[in-house]
Amino acid sequence: MSQQRQIGVTVLPEYLQYEGVEAVLDNLMQRAGVTAVATSPYVMQLADEQTGVREPPADAGAGEVRLLDRPLWEGKRELWVKTSPSFIPNESLYAGLRYQPARPDDLTRREGHVVADFIAAAHARGLEVYFQVQAAIPPGYRVQFGGPVEDDIPRLPDGSLPRKRVANNGSLASPHIIQYQHAFIRDLLRHYPEIDGIRFDWPEYPPYFLDSAFFDFSDHAKAAAHRLGYRFDQMQADSLALYQRLNGGLTDNDLRAWLAEENLVANFTVWLNDHYPGASAMLLMKAQLSSELLAGFRKTMNEEDKSAVELAPSAFPPPWSILSGMNYSLAAKYCNSVSAKLYGMHWSMILRAYGDQLLAANPGISESLLVRALFKFLDITDSDPPAQLKDIYYPGPDEPHLNGPHAQERKIAAARKLARPMPVYALAHAYGPTEDFRTRMQVATDISPDGVWVNRYCYLNDDKLDIIGQCAVGCTT
Repeated sequence: MSQQRQIGVTVLPEYLQYEGVEAVLDNLMQRAGVTAVATSPYVMQLADEQTGVREPPADAGAGEVRLLDRPLWEGKRELWVKTSPSFIPNESLYAGLRYQPARPDDLTRREGHVVADFIAAAHARGLEVYFQVQAAIPPGYRVQFGGPVEDDIPRLPDGSLPRKRVANNGSLASPHIIQYQHAFIRDLLRHYPEIDGIRFDWPEYPPYFLDSAFFDFSDHAKAAAHRLGYRFDQMQADSLALYQRLNGGLTDNDLRAWLAEENLVANFTVWLNDHYPGASAMLLMKAQLSSELLAGFRKTMNEEDKSAVELAPSAFPPPWSILSGMNYSLAAKYCNSVSAKLYGMHWSMILRAYGDQLLAANPGISESLLVRALFKFLDITDSDPPAQLKDIYYPGPDEPHLNGPHAQERKIAAARKLARPMPVYALAHAYGPTEDFRTRMQVATDISPDGVWVNRYCYLNDDKLDIIGQCAVGCTT
């Protein structure tokens, strides 16, 4: 990585296909003043609702309000699409594996070159170029496409499958997931040897729903527990007891006690270890599995003689990272940087999902106490929380995100403290009203001296591109 402050934007290939490589780069450099770009190894085409998936992603239904700021084919801000790999996978790398790469097709052969064209053109302009891929969702090209088979799905403490998920990640303990990812890394580095780094999304157990915080009790996790010296039976029993308490045994007195705590997050981990040591161990094992995953990625990249290629995952900030297993201190041993997600629309979505589940499972508890306790624990806003869950929701395209500048600052500061000396980038999300994005972009810039990444180009109208330039580098049109 260069020594200048990094300003990066993720541009997914459909815009290279639709707007053209040079037009996209002109926009990013002249308006936003970027120093780095990321893309993914696929190409896209229109589909119908029966054969395709929604773009933008629906986020388990909550994000169906989302619309693209930059229209795609036929001027659509909402469309159904399907993808193909941008390259011809080396099938020998995947021989005998449970998971196989997506098969190339006519779209690959016709338009797949656009990704290599983008890498070459960006490098010619002096930009760093990264791939953004999935850490545990085979085949790994794009979040909506793919996922694990049932045997590799993370499990709840009672052994059941999760009811609803946003991130279709596989178990980080699954050898099948890990083997595929290593083959995928080798394939990418051989087809695109000029790439500067790989940005792995979700090298963790994303806790979008409360159930996801209780992963992973799959057979793969059981085997990992034995290998790492954890008492799986205690982990399972204590985690189930805590799950049952939250889902039927929660009282107003519990909520008042939580609200009385001066530092709820720190005291939560102490309380958890005192009362449910097996559940505490479960969180520690998740962190170890995430760290092992990243260590394996680094090793494979080095074996491909690509030690100079950056390993730069994106992940949840604290306190979600406690639940997800993303340990910034451990990641610093293997990664060149981590981007901490400041996704305001997801923050409100998650809080609402937790609140809805807890309120339904514990009839009679005070909704206002519950909302206050969740806001205090998750720390997503600077203002007083609303009294009712109905006032917390996934914002529409013209609605500001429910977060505050100081809350975002606290998250980046906490991640940086844990990650030292590894750089931590604020990862801002471009979705939302232009002026709200201006506020969030300025915050991300102010609190992240190492640099800022923005996800993604599809939500960056020209005014928002100008804002990146104004906030980050003083660039104007």
